[in-house]
Amino acid sequence: MNKGPYYITTAITYTSGKPHIGNTYEIILADAIARYKRAQGYDVFFQTGTDEHGQKIEEKAAAAGVTPKEFVDGVAAQIQEIWDLMETSYDKFIRTTDLDHEKQVQKIFKKLYDQGDIYEGYYEGLYCTPCESFFTESQLVDGKCPDCGREVKPAKEAAYFFRMSKYARRLIDHINAHPEFIQPVSRKNEMMNNFLLPGLQDLCVSRTSFQWGIPVDFDPKHVVYVWLDALTNYITGIGYECGGESTEQFQALWPADLHLIGKDIIRFHTIYWPIFLMALDLPLPKQVFGHPWLLQGDGKMSKSKGNVLYADTLVDFFGVDGVRYFVLHEMPFENDGVISWELMVERMNSDLANTLGNLVNRTISMSNKYFGGVVNNSGVTEAVDEELKACALETVKAVDAKMEKLRVADAMTEIFNLFKRCNKYIDETMPWALAKEEATKPRLETVLYNLVESICIGASLLDSSMHGTAERILGQLNGTLRGLDEMTEFGLYPSGTKVTEKPEILFARMDIKEVMEKVEAMQAAEAGEGEQYPAVEPKPEITIDDVDKIQLLVGEVLSCEPVKKAKKLLVMQVRVGAQVRQIVSGIAKYYKPEEMVGKKVVVVANLKPAKLCGMLSEGMLLAAGDDADHLAMVTVDRDMVSGSTVS
Repeated sequence: MNKGPYYITTAITYTSGKPHIGNTYEIILADAIARYKRAQGYDVFFQTGTDEHGQKIEEKAAAAGVTPKEFVDGVAAQIQEIWDLMETSYDKFIRTTDLDHEKQVQKIFKKLYDQGDIYEGYYEGLYCTPCESFFTESQLVDGKCPDCGREVKPAKEAAYFFRMSKYARRLIDHINAHPEFIQPVSRKNEMMNNFLLPGLQDLCVSRTSFQWGIPVDFDPKHVVYVWLDALTNYITGIGYECGGESTEQFQALWPADLHLIGKDIIRFHTIYWPIFLMALDLPLPKQVFGHPWLLQGDGKMSKSKGNVLYADTLVDFFGVDGVRYFVLHEMPFENDGVISWELMVERMNSDLANTLGNLVNRTISMSNKYFGGVVNNSGVTEAVDEELKACALETVKAVDAKMEKLRVADAMTEIFNLFKRCNKYIDETMPWALAKEEATKPRLETVLYNLVESICIGASLLDSSMHGTAERILGQLNGTLRGLDEMTEFGLYPSGTKVTEKPEILFARMDIKEVMEKVEAMQAAEAGEGEQYPAVEPKPEITIDDVDKIQLLVGEVLSCEPVKKAKKLLVMQVRVGAQVRQIVSGIAKYYKPEEMVGKKVVVVANLKPAKLCGMLSEGMLLAAGDDADHLAMVTVDRDMVSGSTVS
């Protein structure tokens, strides 16, 4: 039964480089939801793609010695290859450099300008280049970008602005009236309390400090700023025509049923995007889900740590469905998940090789051994059979309820609980004992039939998350993939069907020692002589005049002691020339107070004094740090006089 259209999107991936497994998780999650919706009978349209404009791209292309378009062409192709490798069933891959998208963005910008929602002015604020976002001082976290944690810098330029406050009350009312609009609920509370209720500032929607973007056609010195360009892909990709008649596809699909995005861009999708749509007089998407992050160990993946995991590398070790299973099963609904080589091997062995693989192998092997592969239902039942049947049918309902709430990890757990129940059923019925007597052979037939039927139900439920594995299981059982409406009763597997003669090993057990040896060899080969060099983000070029603004002087640490109110801080008395200054520095984790006394350090001498934990700090010490949490003070290697100029 066709339940009508269902439009699902992922965030479009920024083309600054190859996506790691944390980025790839989103497309796998969206694919699992899309496939499940198809199984429910929906006519699904699944869109993904790439975000290809902005200052960061312009800088990376220049560093690589290619044009921005050449740069994004290469990265977009790499992203699409990874999406295809993970067997994701997207219907459209949109690129923001597509000419039809660019044309519509220009029309949208002009329409909003003509109706007074966009106006020209100047922007002066704190700018984060990687995020391509402006922030006020109050929005910063520890003086850094609230989204990525990187440094921000003052910026001022001519720009066009969108009047956010005009639509803020209407958006607040919509969110209050539609509690399902922002999920999980914690994300909704964050948007309301931190951004909407305190009052929205007007949003910068154009830039003049770089050229790689969609030109504002009536003022070509401006390019459309990233979010008005990127977010509109959700409507331009399905045929929205600004100021004209949109396509039948757009009429059928909009509003989107689900925008699936990372929690770090929830603000743009639940505040800016709905307001843009209100201004265009278009309905809002039905739901925005901000999923958590997949972390490596206890933190984000980092190239300089050598801990970045890529989907294609993981597939070489664990296969496509091994990777899909891990990221879908291990990612909680609301909290961040963790991935590591050790965890993946453990899950491969315990869940995939033992619980699932061994179950299918044993069932097929016993069917061949005792009945020549023919599976019959003799109808010789016992109470334990009803328990298994009830478990199978309840699993169908439980999975459906979990998927409806986008709790994919919980749905996976329900499916594997069914497989565990099947293994328990084998232990309870002891087929090997039933095979010893002719009188109990009919009972054995029923036992094996119940196992095959339960596995077929489990495999059909598994199809949306592990399509290839589901096909392989059903192929070996000569079963068919069932729709959800076909799993309301137990016993649809045709009695008398013959299973394959030689069961295939679905997932082989892995030796953690062998895996880690291969990983270490791979990492050593990638690192050349073993040194992991960080990927350095280039900053804009400066002149000698900029350098001259900073006064770097040699200082001698006379005394040093911990700050009682702050475990991370040390307070030092530092002689800088004829003056002794008090400097507070967050280096207590790396240096004991006695280690600092006597060091000849480099001091930023003309930094404006500031108070840290109530203590005056009259300068800053230079230090080098890396993503592996190492830190070293910058010192002079000869006995220079305190106050000497560093240049």
